[in-house]
Amino acid sequence: MYYGEIKKCDIANGEGVRVSLFVSGCTHHCPGCFNADTWNFKYGSEYTERTEEEILDALSPGYINGLTLLGGEPFEPENQKTLVGLLRKVRERYPEKNIWCYTGYLYDEELLNDSRARCEYTDEMLSMIDVLVDGEFVEALKDIRLVFRGSSNQRVINAKKSLEKGEIVMWQPKVKKGV
Repeated sequence: MYYGEIKKCDIANGEGVRVSLFVSGCTHHCPGCFNADTWNFKYGSEYTERTEEEILDALSPGYINGLTLLGGEPFEPENQKTLVGLLRKVRERYPEKNIWCYTGYLYDEELLNDSRARCEYTDEMLSMIDVLVDGEFVEALKDIRLVFRGSSNQRVINAKKSLEKGEIVMWQPKVKKGV
């Protein structure tokens, strides 16, 4: 697997201060994508054990709320095996931290059912994600006022509760906007 960037103090891609991994490779090719360079599966740097340790070390400070996976496309089958390995280590080392993931695949239609995205790692990967932002970016539905998503068709899903209940449960922010 390759990755485009690691942000060690990200406040834009999930609640709180986060470490964000921008993986490479995406077959969605959404018009207006903010990160089109990462469509190429070989973009950026090769993900190695050293990369993984860098991410795990960056998660250690108490002010870091958790890890965010985005890209590119974390749920491309080519990326899932490597990401499941990382998520296992994050859960083991930092059980108090949360994990967010951005995907163009729809949770209920494509990640839970037969689709291009489903592979032997999908269910385990989903089981370790707390919040899933799903749906392709749609330029005509772009709205900069939306919280943690780029277009109004995208959903911010509480993945843990959704798996427990067997139905989609939307994520609720801990901090409310306004006074």
